Amino acid sequence: MSTAPIGVFDSGVGGLSILHSIRALMPNENLIYIADSAHAPYGPKGEAFIRERSVRLTDHLVGNGVKAVVVACNTATAAAINLLRERYALPVIGVEPAVKPAAEQSRSGVVGVLATSGTIASDKFLNLQSRFSDRVQILTRAGTGLVELIEQPHYDDTAMLSLLRSLIAPMQDQGADTLVLGCTHYSLIKQQIARVGGPHLRIVDAGDAVARELQRRLQTQQLRSLSESSEPVRFVTSGELGVQRELLQRYWPESAELIALV
Repeated sequence: MSTAPIGVFDSGVGGLSILHSIRALMPNENLIYIADSAHAPYGPKGEAFIRERSVRLTDHLVGNGVKAVVVACNTATAAAINLLRERYALPVIGVEPAVKPAAEQSRSGVVGVLATSGTIASDKFLNLQSRFSDRVQILTRAGTGLVELIEQPHYDDTAMLSLLRSLIAPMQDQGADTLVLGCTHYSLIKQQIARVGGPHLRIVDAGDAVARELQRRLQTQQLRSLSESSEPVRFVTSGELGVQRELLQRYWPESAELIALV
């Protein structure tokens, strides 16, 4: 058993949605979170850049003694998860769009996937999509502009709702009754998405599934913490500290130690 921290990283604050699920399932585990907000969003940046950032962030986490790494970013998972698993001798857990539960829940047989352009174009997602193409029709939309708004401490709510309508309505018009949030940032605005989609739209993300897989891997390798409590999350960011502090106040209700990523 180990009280060493679990490392979590994302292109920005989106992975806090995964962190919420981990904290809820394993409240006695210590956590380090890296928000690479200076380089968000990852979606349009290309696989070589994303792999380089993923290695750099994982090196930072490993240097801080983590016992496992969660890649809390769909785009980084698609681009870099295999490389990270080859490079590091510790559990590395990724996240992928929750197409399987969406396919099981859909009544219309049409599932919408809202994700970044990088995720939608990745071989990993195309393989995932093909596994369910005989069961449901899968519609994809790149949520261009959403991450940039979510990374702003004071975005215009009207602009956010208008953008969401332009992304979600065309999928609903084609019969989608279930929406997969294929970017962890989008889970932070689930309430706004529900307002736009209406009461009949099922919204599915992968946060709880990732937390359960992390718990399973830690138990298998006897790495769970036996401590009765945990330290405040250590929040590390490549972004501007004042902006990140405001984002934390919005998206993370607990106290957190905020550190600049050098």
